[in-house]
Amino acid sequence: MKPEVKFYQTGTFTVGNRLLTDEQRSVQASTARSNSLNSGHRACQGCGEALGARYAVDAAMRATHNQLIAANATGCLEVFSTPYPESSWQLPWIHSLFGNAAAVGTGIAAALKVKAIKAGQRQSAVRVIAQGGDGGTTDIGFGCLSGMFERNDDVLYICYDNEAYMNTGVQRSSATPAAARTATTMAVGAQPGAAFGQGKNLPLIAMAHEIPYVATATVDNLRDLEAKVEKAMSVHGARYLHILVPCPLGWGSASCDTLKLARLARETGIFPVFEAEHGEVTQVTQIRHRVPVDEYLRPQKRFAHLFSAPGQPEMLARIQADADRNIRRFKLLGDEGLAP
Repeated sequence: MKPEVKFYQTGTFTVGNRLLTDEQRSVQASTARSNSLNSGHRACQGCGEALGARYAVDAAMRATHNQLIAANATGCLEVFSTPYPESSWQLPWIHSLFGNAAAVGTGIAAALKVKAIKAGQRQSAVRVIAQGGDGGTTDIGFGCLSGMFERNDDVLYICYDNEAYMNTGVQRSSATPAAARTATTMAVGAQPGAAFGQGKNLPLIAMAHEIPYVATATVDNLRDLEAKVEKAMSVHGARYLHILVPCPLGWGSASCDTLKLARLARETGIFPVFEAEHGEVTQVTQIRHRVPVDEYLRPQKRFAHLFSAPGQPEMLARIQADADRNIRRFKLLGDEGLAP
C-alpha cells in the first residue's frame, strides 16, 4: 500500500516530499534532478516559459536516464538561455532556425537510428525532443512540424505557448487569442485587438495527423506536466505537447500572477487540458471550479480595452461562448459539459 500523503496548510497546500516515496516525488523534488535548464539565464521575472521548460526537459531527462538531445527553435527560450558565449543548458542542445526545429529533431533521430542499426540494435537509447514557442510552431515551423507528424518521426515536439511573438516585440501569432492587443493588433476601431475567427488550434491539428500521443498542459499543474512528458517519452513515434506559459511582459500581467493565470485559463475553459492517442481523446482534466472568462481576462493589460468605458460586452460574450464551446467539446464539466 502507498503511504498516506499528508498536506500542510501554509497559505497554500504543499506536500512534505520527505513523506513520499521516490516514485511519488516530482522531478524537481529529487536531488538527482538534472537541472537541464540551469540558473543564470535571462528570462523575465515570472516567465512561464522558463518554468515550463525546466520541468518538461528535466522530466524528459529522467524518463530517458539522461539520454536526451534537444533541438531548439529561435525564440524567447533560445535567446534568454544562450546569450553568446554562455548557455544555461546542461544537455546536448542544438539551436535550429526559427522554423525548422521539427526538421532538425527529425534529422537527429534519423542519425541515431542509423547508428543503432550499425551497432546491431533495434533502436537508439538516446531520445530526441524539439521545442519552440508558438510563433516557431504554429506559424513559421508549421510545415516542418506537419511533415514530422506525417512521417511519424520519433521526436517529442514541445510548444511553449505564450500566445505571441514575445521575443521580437509582441506581434500577433496564429496562437494569439481573439481580442488580444499586440503590436500588430492594436486596440482601436470597432473590433479592437486580434480578430475573431483566425488562428490555429495546433493540438487539434496534431490529433488530425493521428500520431501516437498529443497532450496539453499548463504551468499551474506541474505534476500533470511532468507525468505527460514521461508518458510521451515512453512512446515511440511523433508526439506533441502544447504547454500554456503566461508571459508577464507580453500579457501585461503581474509577474506573481503567472500560475494564477494559467489556472484561470484552464478553469474558464479557454485552454482545455487533455490527452489524445491516435486521434482520439483519452483523458481530460475536468474543471473543478468554473469561473467566467472576465476573471481571466481582467488582470491582463492586453485585454484592458474590453473593460474600459464604454466596454466591449459583445466581445466578452463571444469569448465566453468560445470557452463554453470548449467545455462542451471536451466534456470539461463531465456530463454537464455535454452538448445538448
